[in-house]
Amino acid sequence: MMWTSAAFTQGWLMTAGLIVAIGAQNALVLRQGLARSFVGPVVAVCTLSDWLLIALGVFGLGALVQSAPLLLQGLRWGGALFLLGYGLRAARRAWSAGETGLAAARGSAGLATTLGTTLAMTWLNPHVYLDTVVLLGGVGAQQPPAGRVAFACGAGLASLMWFTTLGWGAAAAARWLQRPAVWRAIDASVAAVMFLVAAQLLLGG
Repeated sequence: MMWTSAAFTQGWLMTAGLIVAIGAQNALVLRQGLARSFVGPVVAVCTLSDWLLIALGVFGLGALVQSAPLLLQGLRWGGALFLLGYGLRAARRAWSAGETGLAAARGSAGLATTLGTTLAMTWLNPHVYLDTVVLLGGVGAQQPPAGRVAFACGAGLASLMWFTTLGWGAAAAARWLQRPAVWRAIDASVAAVMFLVAAQLLLGG
């Protein structure tokens, strides 16, 4: 029981440490939360995707991903192109003199488009596989069988807590962020994050 609790705590702490880094997925959740636009579906997609990736990594896929460099290269280039495109859209919104602010952010995309973007932001990002499947999964896979389950549960709880806090915490703050200038700054920050991550993928391998 003691080592099972330790594995649960290790999974929670490790996931919490990895997931709070500002990245493409977190920037998307934050923007949807601030816009109060499809927060529940976006949080659910991110959390369920994380749970699946954690389970795949802990129960054996990490080694497979490490041994498939062509897969990682494809994800690297596809993810970088997607992030560049999303970053350009955010930069255009930040630069535009047209309608901006909370109302514009709410009406910018429908549910299908938003969920498609969320799935692409999650599954086309090689950092997700390297961090969640390879690194996190590699540590979890070293646990005994019951410890792997506990580790995966702890990691999954940290993921749920983070995305829920990020999405609905931002939604709670949205009423203080009604001004168009604030939303321009948000979009500029999102664009900067997207361009930074894309550059890391293209230049850093």
